[in-house]
Amino acid sequence: MAIRPIITLPDPRLRLVCPPVARVDDSIRALMDDMLDTMYEAPGIGLAAIQIAVQKRVIVLDVAKRKDETSSAEPICLVNPEILWSSEDLSPYEEGCLSIPDFYEEVLRPARVRVGYLDREGRRQEIEAGDILATCLQHEIDHLNGVLFIDHISRLKRERISKKFSKAARLEAGERKKSERGERQGHGAAGV
Repeated sequence: MAIRPIITLPDPRLRLVCPPVARVDDSIRALMDDMLDTMYEAPGIGLAAIQIAVQKRVIVLDVAKRKDETSSAEPICLVNPEILWSSEDLSPYEEGCLSIPDFYEEVLRPARVRVGYLDREGRRQEIEAGDILATCLQHEIDHLNGVLFIDHISRLKRERISKKFSKAARLEAGERKKSERGERQGHGAAGV
């Protein structure tokens, strides 16, 4: 098990549609274990494989409320999840995302959903959920389809947050290049 880097906006891989997993095997179970480690470390309550740059239809969740450090985790691992039914009732929830750090916005989604998926052993399962679990399932399944939670907010807010993350990425890339140039120049001088 390993903690993997989480890709963030504006990384174009976040917009990829993930193909279905053909078979749940040891490599998929190892991926799920890494995803859980990564999610808990972040910390978060859900993670899609594409968020760690793996283009597979796999998500992990753990929305258990931990009152103290002795509370046990209640992870759910889903392969090829699909929403089979959603309620007409909508429920607002302030969402955030590990791939869009430090940004939260209220999103309206169906209050209840039923999701079909394959479990860790490749068995077909269904789960019906409400409250935060329903929100989390929809949020993570969106990731598998190249949809981010900011796609559910106003265009103005979405453009503002996208510009903010694009600017931060450009600045970071510029600083990295400057640092690399400095290192090359420093190494050249040391060799003289």
